[in-house]
Amino acid sequence: MLTGITDKKRRDELIIQYAPLVKNVAERIASRLPNHLNKDDLIGVGIIGLISALKKFDETKNVSFATYARLRIQGAILDELRSRDYVSRSARNKARKLEKAFAKLQGKLERHPTDDEVSDYLGISVDEYYKLLDETRGVCILSTENLSPDYCEKYGTYDILEKINQNNPYFILAHNELKEILKRSIDSLSLKERLVLSLYYYEELTLKEIGMVMELTESRICQIHSQAILKLKSRFKKRYDKFV
Repeated sequence: MLTGITDKKRRDELIIQYAPLVKNVAERIASRLPNHLNKDDLIGVGIIGLISALKKFDETKNVSFATYARLRIQGAILDELRSRDYVSRSARNKARKLEKAFAKLQGKLERHPTDDEVSDYLGISVDEYYKLLDETRGVCILSTENLSPDYCEKYGTYDILEKINQNNPYFILAHNELKEILKRSIDSLSLKERLVLSLYYYEELTLKEIGMVMELTESRICQIHSQAILKLKSRFKKRYDKFV
């Protein structure tokens, strides 16, 4: 059992072994944040999350250390960003503006709107709309205002992780209604949006790698990702609170 390791040499060996995991998690989060972000700072915080995982991991549980450590590392980084209030009020307001636009148009059109339809609704050009998407980078992964303060700790328990490890990745979304809403929402996205989400969250490619696959710039992939997430949020946000 790794719990309560006091051997500094062994702990250092494990930190070196799992350092690439910390870098991977930090880079994936950094890719969705403003460019002036210091990625090395995130890696440092991620190392702290890794050390916490080493202290608390229990080998007797049916969960791999990599799965447990990834959650702890990600939680530590997101907690740090949240404590800094890294996303500006302006960016949050712009994200809410886009969510409202998507919700309004989805209700009217009974489908997700196109880029042209959203920009027309907002009274701006398509290029200005893309700029607006760029300015909301980071809101999608840091918008945790509806979550309880102990969310990461609560969902870092072994009961949850065991079920995730048993091929049930939607366990946290425990209610069938919410799962069905999410499924229908994803199915209704454009082919490009579905492909970006699939490559990013399931194949775990970076935004740059996805750009190479789809022959688009990394910036454009980031815009597509932000747009897809905001569309999904607007689709089921009204029902979200009661499931958290």
